[in-house]
Amino acid sequence: MKPAVSAQGFIGNTDYDWFRYLRAKGPVDEVNFWQPSGSTQFRAVPPGAPFFFRLKSPYNAIAGFGFFSRFSLAPAWLAWDSFGDLNGAADLDEMVARIKRYRHPHEEAQGERPDGFIVGCIMIGTPIFFADDEWVREPADWQQNIVRGKRIDLMNGEGQRIFAECLERSHDSGAPADMVAVALDAARRGEPVLIAPRLGQGTFRIALVSAYGGACAVTHEHSLPVLEAAHIRPFAEGGPHNLSNGMLLRADVHRLYDKGYVTVTGDYDFKVSARLMDDYHNGREYLRFDGTRIAVPQASPERPGRELLDWHAQEVFRG
Repeated sequence: MKPAVSAQGFIGNTDYDWFRYLRAKGPVDEVNFWQPSGSTQFRAVPPGAPFFFRLKSPYNAIAGFGFFSRFSLAPAWLAWDSFGDLNGAADLDEMVARIKRYRHPHEEAQGERPDGFIVGCIMIGTPIFFADDEWVREPADWQQNIVRGKRIDLMNGEGQRIFAECLERSHDSGAPADMVAVALDAARRGEPVLIAPRLGQGTFRIALVSAYGGACAVTHEHSLPVLEAAHIRPFAEGGPHNLSNGMLLRADVHRLYDKGYVTVTGDYDFKVSARLMDDYHNGREYLRFDGTRIAVPQASPERPGRELLDWHAQEVFRG
C-alpha cells in the first residue's frame, strides 16, 4: 500500500511497568496502549501516524514507538479478552489494578457498568521497544505537567530528530524491514509517512465490535460475551486481519459460517444451507434469518468485501 504524507506524530506518557513487561516479550505485532478514562476519545493523530512511548520521571525519555492503528472505547474485560497480555500485564487483575491507579476519583465514584468499567483502547501496530542504552532524548521543550501526551511536528525541529533517531534504532529491534526502509527514507527526505500497520487479532476484534455497534450482523444480538470476530476468508488461508475480511457474529452463527452451513452473499443476504437440516435434523433457529439482509457498518471501508464474501459462498458454503 502506498503511504500518504503525514506531518504529525504523538508522544504518549507511558506506564513504565507496561513498557517493561512488553519489552521482555520480544517482538509483537500489536499492543493496547490503554488510557484509564472511559469518557475521553483519542483524535490527536490519524491512523498510521507514529506513536512514541515516553517514560515519565525519573526516566524522561522515549523508549520506543509504533504506529497508531485505531481507537475504541471498550470494557476492560473485552480489552483483556482481545489482547491478553499485550495489554502490558500478566493477567486481567494486574491490568485492572494498574488502570485504577490512574483513574480519576470521580470515575471510580460513578461505579461500574454491568460489563465492567470502560477504558480507552489506543491500538498500536508494529511496536518497537528499545534497550535502556537506546532511549531517545525527549523533546527539549517538553513540559512536565503534560498528562496524556502531545502531538509533535515530524517534519521540523525536535519532532524530526526524534522520529529519525527512533527509526535508526529500529533496525535491530525486530521491526519489519520494509516498514523501516520506507519510513526511514521518507524521514531523511523530510517526508514522514503514514504506515498502514497490519491489524493484529486484538485490534481486529475490538474494531469489529465498534464497527458493528456491538451487535451480531445476522441476529442483532447485543450480548458482547457471545459475539466473536469472524474472518470471511480464514487468516490461515491468507485472509487478512482487516475489517473488509470480517463480520461480528454470534458464536453459534460463527461456527456454522466457518463450517459452511451458512453464508452471506455479495449483496449482504444471509443464506442457510439445506445441508444443516439434512445433517442435523434441525436448524429452525437459523432458517428464520434465511434471506434476510445482514447489518453492515455505515463506513464503506469497514463493510465486508464482496469478493471475499463470494469466495466463501463458492469455496466453503455447502449450498
